[in-house]
Amino acid sequence: MQEQDDLITRAQAWLAEDPDPETAAELAALIDAGDTAELADRFAGTLQFGTAGLRGEIGAGPMRMNRSVVIRAAAGLAAYLKAQGHAGGLVVVGYDARYKSADFARDTAAVMTGAGLRAAVLPRPLPTPVLAYAIRHLGAVAGVEVTASHNPPRDNGYKVYLGDGSQIVSPADAEIAAEIARVDTLASVPRPESGWEELGDGVLEAYLARTDAVLTPGSARGVRTVYTAMHGVGKDVVMAAFARHGFPEPVLVAEQAEPDPAFPTVAFPNPEEPGAMDLAFAKAAEVDPDIVIANDPDADRCAVAVPTADGWRMLRGDEVGALLAEHLVHKGAQGVFAESIVSSSLLGRIAEAAGVGYEETLTGFKWIARVEGLRYGYEEALGYCVDPEGVRDKDGVTAALLVAELASELKAQGRTLTDLLDDLAMAHGLHATDQLSVRVSDLSVIASAMAALRAEPPVSLAGLRVVSAEDLTKGTETLPPTDGLRYYLEGDHKARVIVRPSGTEPKLKCYLEVVVPVAEASDLAPARIRGQEILDAIKKDLAAAAGI
Repeated sequence: MQEQDDLITRAQAWLAEDPDPETAAELAALIDAGDTAELADRFAGTLQFGTAGLRGEIGAGPMRMNRSVVIRAAAGLAAYLKAQGHAGGLVVVGYDARYKSADFARDTAAVMTGAGLRAAVLPRPLPTPVLAYAIRHLGAVAGVEVTASHNPPRDNGYKVYLGDGSQIVSPADAEIAAEIARVDTLASVPRPESGWEELGDGVLEAYLARTDAVLTPGSARGVRTVYTAMHGVGKDVVMAAFARHGFPEPVLVAEQAEPDPAFPTVAFPNPEEPGAMDLAFAKAAEVDPDIVIANDPDADRCAVAVPTADGWRMLRGDEVGALLAEHLVHKGAQGVFAESIVSSSLLGRIAEAAGVGYEETLTGFKWIARVEGLRYGYEEALGYCVDPEGVRDKDGVTAALLVAELASELKAQGRTLTDLLDDLAMAHGLHATDQLSVRVSDLSVIASAMAALRAEPPVSLAGLRVVSAEDLTKGTETLPPTDGLRYYLEGDHKARVIVRPSGTEPKLKCYLEVVVPVAEASDLAPARIRGQEILDAIKKDLAAAAGI
């Protein structure tokens, strides 16, 4: 009984200072109904601020995304920036079109202003890469993007960048979290009604001008495209970029073209999720383009699909990553090509053949963007950094431009993206990748699976002996510690498996790769079949070992 009374007391204290009438009414109803189970869930702790910032379901209470949580996060970030010697510095705030995004952006600007920092807010919901660009362009000391990227509709998030334009990494995340924990009451956080700058379109125009650096002057621009914004904020910027550079106007998937926080046509607004691309493929069947391009809702990711004899096929992120790398090599790019450890080893082979640098990092563009001398970085989850001097993060707009340029050049030669993938397979072996991804409603399922694999690592997968099993929590010679497991299997196929919890979604993710030698074009079809057979067998055995 005492515990219930304490829970109600904490909920009432939270309610007393909730600045949002919607979440206040929601919490009041739970208190009035005596719904202690739901209240216990919402007050079981606080959303943890980490290297992904904050992300969670919108709702009342410290375990949800709401204005109270955001105000505390902003106050903690402001205190951290001042402690780092940035008092009076500029913080740029961007936001997407999700529920509450504009409110969270305004609260952040108010908190920064009240703390003695300068704040500037982007003029309307815009792609995350525009915010990442604006930080460096305006000389800001930090940036905040309010977005949950491709998470479910009821989620929102809070992504923090420092003045170099890249996302925070340790120890900054822990130091900001410590400052957030020091915030007492919301009344102690000054929040003036004005005093920050509302930016005009100048930053967006500068971003679009910067996209000139991605393309080669005079290159082919003839590719015909179907484009979907997946109910997000990418459409206007992508259409402006394509028009600026003389590409044919993409045909829009009208049902998904405008921002809609309900994401009514998809179960999950992520091009990788089953069914998410169905409307785009239906439009492609209608208008017969050369390629299909999709962004996720905040337009920092880029998906590409190609026609096949059996209909449209989404390229894997690893395939697009290799295609863009080969295109950049062809364009004479110099510097370091980088990827995360969960991405295909094909990038390393392309880099070696081209005589450019190569580096592997932990998962996430917060790591890739920090590679010294970076020229190109990608991650298999549809993220590509093709202009690190402009945007030190994944950018679905400039990636779409570069894909369109490559497809145009190939089209002018009577070739396709698929033909170039075949060339890469013959040059470096067919790098077949796949993923075993399990979405859970109970996070303990993920912890149990990781614990099971650590307690009893598999000795073989797909009939191939595990010759190396690494627990990445201990770090390696080249990587800092992270919650993950990596296995290498015996044989010429160089099979590799990495298992890790997702940093942004309630998912356990397993990344698989096998390499099948290809001597000539006639070997390609059987190599693909063989590669998929091995991947399928690995998935089956790995699921059994992890108990998922």
